[in-house]
Amino acid sequence: MTQDIAARLAGRFESRHGRRGIVIRAPGRVNLIGEHTDYNDGFVLPAAIERAVYLAAAPRADRRLCVESLNFGETAEMDLAAPPTAPSRHWSDYVFGVAAVMLAAGLPLVGADMSIDADLPMGAGLSTSAALEVGVGAALSEIAGLALAPRRLALFGQSAENGFVGMQCGVMDQFASACGEDGAALLLDCRTLETRRTPIDPRLRLLVCNSMVRHELAGGEYNERRRECEEAVARLAKPLPGVKALRDVSEAQIRQHAAILPPIILRRARHVVGENARVLRFVEAMAAGDLSQCSALLYASHASLRDDYAVSCAELDLLVDIAREIDGVIGARMMGGGFGGSTINLVEAGAAEEVAARLGAAYRRESGLTPQIFLCRPSAGVTKLAL
Repeated sequence: MTQDIAARLAGRFESRHGRRGIVIRAPGRVNLIGEHTDYNDGFVLPAAIERAVYLAAAPRADRRLCVESLNFGETAEMDLAAPPTAPSRHWSDYVFGVAAVMLAAGLPLVGADMSIDADLPMGAGLSTSAALEVGVGAALSEIAGLALAPRRLALFGQSAENGFVGMQCGVMDQFASACGEDGAALLLDCRTLETRRTPIDPRLRLLVCNSMVRHELAGGEYNERRRECEEAVARLAKPLPGVKALRDVSEAQIRQHAAILPPIILRRARHVVGENARVLRFVEAMAAGDLSQCSALLYASHASLRDDYAVSCAELDLLVDIAREIDGVIGARMMGGGFGGSTINLVEAGAAEEVAARLGAAYRRESGLTPQIFLCRPSAGVTKLAL
């Protein structure tokens, strides 16, 4: 599928612009466990996947960046000599925001024509925006003759989303797209950016189920959760000197100092601190082949996101409840920022197709919605393709 999409995009680009362009593939990601911990300097366990954003690009003689989105059927332009300083609430913000932060860092970008296509569903919690940001950074770097490390591409993408688009995300999504490894998830320490390759048990497959709902409050609520975490840190730092982020707080300390946190702030902090511990326990359980422990940790993660962090919704809860009753499902939970999007399901390899069919049928029956369900495997990060 990768070669088909890439070849089709390359052909369209050449027909439109009269010259060949480079083609960049920037994957989406799943996150096995570790939700809303990345912007708290915590631990996450993402994996890049086969589905991706594809970009064809070639330099121009002037200083304009001209972008075509095949998914939206639209074009947009910016002047690299006078980059925008504020978002326009348009898909092009993710492109122009990356260009703007790269220029602000002093990189000598050149004008470019760019065409974009993707087989990542938008709004499904698979980090389409982060993949686009990483892909744009890689394409602009390549045609300008720069050699930027994947980690730097990830940080440019996060900077664009935080400072230009206005979504106060952590670095996990961009890092997974930039630095993913074939066949494995990455245990990422979001404070140090150190990683540990974490192979997925060969008995298992990753199954994504898109609920097909996306509630409009997601962006504002995401930023509010970050503010609530910052309030928890400010309150806990008084009795716990040295606390800079919720990463620095233990589960025992949360229990000990619960009285100084307002009820909502306590619940938010309890989720993040507990989720960090669950990530580390999950990695240990996966390495030991303890699928029972992996199962318990996935379901505990979902319950915490639903009850303490309050970012789930009825449709995601329904998908997890259905999955829990299907033979062959090891564990399931909501994935991504929340308020819609997808669940990640860890399933027995031999039962994967039957699980997908049963999960889809039951969700249609209970919700009236037809989910998008697909199996995926861990993939390499951003790559320049040879066509």
